[in-house]
Amino acid sequence: METRWEENNLLSIREHAYLYLKEMILEGEFKAGDRLIERELAGKLNISRTPIREALFRLESQGFVKTVPRKGVVVTNISETEVIEVFTILSSLEVLAVKLAAQKMDKSTQLELDQKIQELIELDRLAEENFNFEHIQMNQLINKASKSPKLFEILSGLIDYIHMAANMGYETPGRRKESLKEHIDIMKALRDKESDMAEYLMRIHIENSKKAYITYMENVKEKLNKKDKLKSPI
Repeated sequence: METRWEENNLLSIREHAYLYLKEMILEGEFKAGDRLIERELAGKLNISRTPIREALFRLESQGFVKTVPRKGVVVTNISETEVIEVFTILSSLEVLAVKLAAQKMDKSTQLELDQKIQELIELDRLAEENFNFEHIQMNQLINKASKSPKLFEILSGLIDYIHMAANMGYETPGRRKESLKEHIDIMKALRDKESDMAEYLMRIHIENSKKAYITYMENVKEKLNKKDKLKSPI
């Protein structure tokens, strides 16, 4: 894929590079252990190596990549235990976010939610190519509605990890559409200022997402075990 970014784009070249590389990691295009070579990435994106270097440094500070002696920059292997720990943290923080959002709901936010709900209902009828992008947008809208800048900042950092885990969980048949419906129901409860219902639905959503991720990991382990058995001498 050839990518060209003009200098007058809305985002700076360095920001484009950062967002592009992070998205490739979150989407699984760059997998754990893959080397990220500045020269190759710069050539692929038709930009200088400086914004690539800055993007990699930023990604390393967030834990997505790490520098390995004699190997260079590689994609970090985020452990299953770490992901489950983040789900546990989210079960408290995102529930707090929807509670605050319901309490602070105003007309402007209600209109935003109504618009997003209609977009998601339409997405449910169509193909799912845009679902990953919409998943991020849904979370950001819900968390922004809490009107707590510090909470939004904390959740934004954690959600990148969950996005990665969610993509794995979506391999479970039917999970994408199930997750979409869960988000729609959460936003409807928020719009109607039903705080208790929004908190309950958010807890269910996070638990279902965690279960889908665990199911995916169990299936991966089972496949690996089968391959190992086939390779073993009889």
